[in-house]
Amino acid sequence: MTVENWSDDILLVELQDDPAFTDDLSAASDKVSKNPSLDVLVSFAGVNYLNSSNLAALLRLRKEVAINNERRLLLCSVNTHVWGLFLTTGLNKTFDFADEVSLGLASLNLERSSEQD
Repeated sequence: MTVENWSDDILLVELQDDPAFTDDLSAASDKVSKNPSLDVLVSFAGVNYLNSSNLAALLRLRKEVAINNERRLLLCSVNTHVWGLFLTTGLNKTFDFADEVSLGLASLNLERSSEQD
């Protein structure tokens, strides 16, 4: 399980296939509940498939981060198979994406710095 504070403002979640997927998203949700100012970057590098409960958990995390806390949730490193599922379900329009972790972190840091100006 890899859910760690990358910085004071950014939570990095590196997902794996189930059952770790569900545990990691629960841990991320707990951290976001305790610190509502966190932006969240979720890496799908270790994910090869998603099921409906995985999608529901992602949507719950999105609701907490993006809607309730008004912070940014960014998904990255999504492989072709999983990306196809996002396209098929239309969730590619619901979530924000970055190609890889480094680009996602750069995007979140840049946004944070522009908020502080």
